[in-house]
Amino acid sequence: MLVLEGLLPFLSPPQWRALFAQAAKLTDGQLRFLGLTALVVGCAILLVAFD
Repeated sequence: MLVLEGLLPFLSPPQWRALFAQAAKLTDGQLRFLGLTALVVGCAILLVAFD
Protein backbone atom coordinates (compact mmCIF):
# COMPACT_ATOMS: atom_id res chain seq x y z
CA MET A 1 0.00 0.00 0.00
CA LEU A 2 2.77 2.45 0.84
CA VAL A 3 4.29 1.82 -2.59
CA LEU A 4 1.10 3.09 -4.23
CA GLU A 5 0.84 6.03 -1.84
CA GLY A 6 4.43 7.02 -2.57
CA LEU A 7 4.12 7.03 -6.36
CA LEU A 8 2.43 10.41 -6.79
CA PRO A 9 4.77 12.43 -4.56
CA PHE A 10 7.75 10.71 -6.21
CA LEU A 11 6.59 11.18 -9.80
CA SER A 12 4.93 14.60 -9.53
CA PRO A 13 5.44 16.57 -6.30
CA PRO A 14 3.50 19.66 -7.53
CA GLN A 15 0.40 17.59 -8.34
CA TRP A 16 0.67 15.83 -4.99
CA ARG A 17 0.79 19.19 -3.17
CA ALA A 18 -2.25 20.41 -5.09
CA LEU A 19 -4.17 17.21 -4.34
CA PHE A 20 -3.21 17.40 -0.66
CA ALA A 21 -4.31 21.06 -0.49
CA GLN A 22 -7.68 20.15 -2.00
CA ALA A 23 -8.11 17.25 0.44
CA ALA A 24 -7.42 19.60 3.35
CA LYS A 25 -10.40 21.72 2.27
CA LEU A 26 -12.88 18.83 2.40
CA THR A 27 -15.43 18.68 5.19
CA ASP A 28 -15.33 15.92 7.79
CA GLY A 29 -18.32 14.24 6.14
CA GLN A 30 -16.62 14.23 2.74
CA LEU A 31 -13.44 12.77 4.20
CA ARG A 32 -15.42 10.09 6.01
CA PHE A 33 -17.23 9.19 2.79
CA LEU A 34 -13.94 8.90 0.90
CA GLY A 35 -12.49 6.77 3.68
CA LEU A 36 -15.53 4.50 3.72
CA THR A 37 -15.43 4.18 -0.06
CA ALA A 38 -11.73 3.26 0.01
CA LEU A 39 -12.41 0.72 2.75
CA VAL A 40 -15.24 -0.95 0.83
CA VAL A 41 -13.29 -1.03 -2.43
CA GLY A 42 -10.23 -2.45 -0.66
CA CYS A 43 -12.28 -5.18 1.01
CA ALA A 44 -13.93 -6.04 -2.30
CA ILE A 45 -10.54 -6.35 -3.99
CA LEU A 46 -9.30 -8.63 -1.20
CA LEU A 47 -12.41 -10.79 -1.44
CA VAL A 48 -12.02 -11.17 -5.21
CA ALA A 49 -8.27 -11.73 -5.04
CA PHE A 50 -8.38 -14.39 -2.33
CA ASP A 51 -11.58 -16.16 -3.30
